[in-house]
Amino acid sequence: MLEPLYWAISWIMLRWHALWHLAFGGGQFLATNWAWVLSIVFLVLTIRIVLFPVFVKQIKSQRAMQEIAPQIKALQEKHKGDRETLQQEMMKLYREKKTNPFMGCLPMLVQIPVMFSLYHVLRHLTPDKTLDSTKRAYGWTVGLFEQASHAKLFGAPIAASFRSPAADLARMHANGTTVKIVAAILVAIMIITTYLTSRQMILKTGWAEDPQQRLIQRLMLYGIPVSLLISGTVFPIGVVIYWTTTNVFSLGQQFWVLRKYPPPPNASRSTTGNGGKTSAPAPSLVDTILGRKPKQQAPTKKATGGSGKAAAAGSANGTAGVDGKALAPKVGAKPVRPRKGTPPKRGSAPKARRSG
Repeated sequence: MLEPLYWAISWIMLRWHALWHLAFGGGQFLATNWAWVLSIVFLVLTIRIVLFPVFVKQIKSQRAMQEIAPQIKALQEKHKGDRETLQQEMMKLYREKKTNPFMGCLPMLVQIPVMFSLYHVLRHLTPDKTLDSTKRAYGWTVGLFEQASHAKLFGAPIAASFRSPAADLARMHANGTTVKIVAAILVAIMIITTYLTSRQMILKTGWAEDPQQRLIQRLMLYGIPVSLLISGTVFPIGVVIYWTTTNVFSLGQQFWVLRKYPPPPNASRSTTGNGGKTSAPAPSLVDTILGRKPKQQAPTKKATGGSGKAAAAGSANGTAGVDGKALAPKVGAKPVRPRKGTPPKRGSAPKARRSG
């Protein structure tokens, strides 16, 4: 079933090896056959260019899921306790909005057959093969098979793994300690970069409102890196190189794509409509991750010269709530004298007439 993919992986790898063989002359540097190592690295570049449209679809699908997040939340509140109806209404919403909640896993699902094919090809490149017909499988020649089966990265064969038996390492002319050290370092880098790739995506797009989507995000963030602690030890070093290079490429690609396709505005942002009432502010990304409620902002005092207490006192007395401090004369100001002929104000004492 995957036979055509085996041939495709071998063909791409051999083409890149031929190019880098001309550059390095087939020699070793730092106990590494760089022509074979770089053929795997550039195999990643070739595959990621092919999968780039799939990655863009993944981003667009996540943006669409963010836009309908308020509607999903409303359905969850409406059909609380009725899981069957909730699922039916959510599937109907997905069809109406033309979104697929599982599109976020598509790039990973596409890469799994490629990873398995590369694993199969590299497992095939072991020195225990004796028949020339077996060495020529998937478009290889006997000479290229012998070179690749003994190619090394810092002294560790790329066809070896952390758990390679001593008999296999002996046929590869490899040191078991060197293989374990190189493989362990590469597996650790693979796990870290896998976690950072998923974390970068979640921090940029936010946690999903749908519980199933949130579960998938947690699985991608924590489940896959943990599983690599076990599966990574049986991967050939060449496969680990492929996976690590893929993660590093993904970090740069996601950074560019997420800037080009930023998350849509949250539909639950605070507004000042509804008769002057201010709705609750939308939770920030940190609040969402930590599961805490957003803080309510305290009302600001208007620059009217008065305090809230003065306004309350004024309204209680039936007045406009004017602050007395604002009407008090400033210190050092001259008193205003009434002009001649002006009748005295009510309640003021009349001036005494000058006698004589």
